[in-house]
Amino acid sequence: MKNTKTIRWGIIGCGKVTEVKSGPAYQKTEGFELVAVMRRTERLAADYAKRHGVERYYTAADELINDPEIDAVYIATPPDTHKKYALKVAKAGKPCCIEKPMAPTYADSLEIYETFKKKQLPLFIAYYRRTLPRFEQVRQWLLTGEIGVVRHIRWHLAKPASDIDKSGVFNWRTDATIAPGGYFDDLASHGLDLFVHLLGEIKVAKGIAQNQLGLYSAKDAVTACWLHSNGVTGEGSWNFGANTHRDSVEIIGNQGIIRFSVFHEKPLVLENAFGEKRIEIPNPKHIQKYHVAAIKDHFMGKAVHPSLGNSGLHTSWVIDQILGSS
Repeated sequence: MKNTKTIRWGIIGCGKVTEVKSGPAYQKTEGFELVAVMRRTERLAADYAKRHGVERYYTAADELINDPEIDAVYIATPPDTHKKYALKVAKAGKPCCIEKPMAPTYADSLEIYETFKKKQLPLFIAYYRRTLPRFEQVRQWLLTGEIGVVRHIRWHLAKPASDIDKSGVFNWRTDATIAPGGYFDDLASHGLDLFVHLLGEIKVAKGIAQNQLGLYSAKDAVTACWLHSNGVTGEGSWNFGANTHRDSVEIIGNQGIIRFSVFHEKPLVLENAFGEKRIEIPNPKHIQKYHVAAIKDHFMGKAVHPSLGNSGLHTSWVIDQILGSS
């Protein structure tokens, strides 16, 4: 799709993620305009539109999707509604960006992907870490062979149960009907998708998932191992009932090692025969800034976006394999 005119966006689900992380990025990207938002509660939709200077709001997704003055739609609702809204956007013949994970299951993700592919419509998935400068630096270290041949990657992510977890108050992120893997779906998907971006597709993935705490219906402890198509092995552990918060990734090569965090803005660390190098690269205030800018470049034919429907679909497959959902 090549487009030189202003592309007018609508957002379905103007909740917390759209306040700072993503919504302003659509407003600040040259050639993009955010013209409408939708939320089921009228008071909240009106409040968002007023605070962000959006000209109109809806309480029904169908009205926003079929608005002739909206060219493209960003779906920022919980994952269990992604397929329903995405298929409607495809029927309306409009490009779409879907929040991650693409859908709760690989089967749902596949239906979304195939629908957009059949209609030849652009489909983006909001795995925005693929475009962040800090991870582009990691990718450059790998491309220039700073740690030699990559052998293995490992990730450990842990955090204590939150007050909301302990309270029993509804949280869609820990409801098995919406996010079967709980925080694993919401958080681990980011890292797994990033690792595919850095090291190539995963051809085998296995895991063990269980609920250790009994605080909610979704899984809260997951371990996994996987194999990238190029022979790089991987391992991960994610526990959401630990005593402290930890986010540690190591990429191990035959001539060095790279260390970083997926979520924390800790320094990137490169160790090889030349010593240790530490680089601090903060994330932008609107963290989807580069992701949204890359959507514009894709529309203009300048570059292929790194997070399209096919890569989002692959990440959904990896998650299903680890959780044993397939």
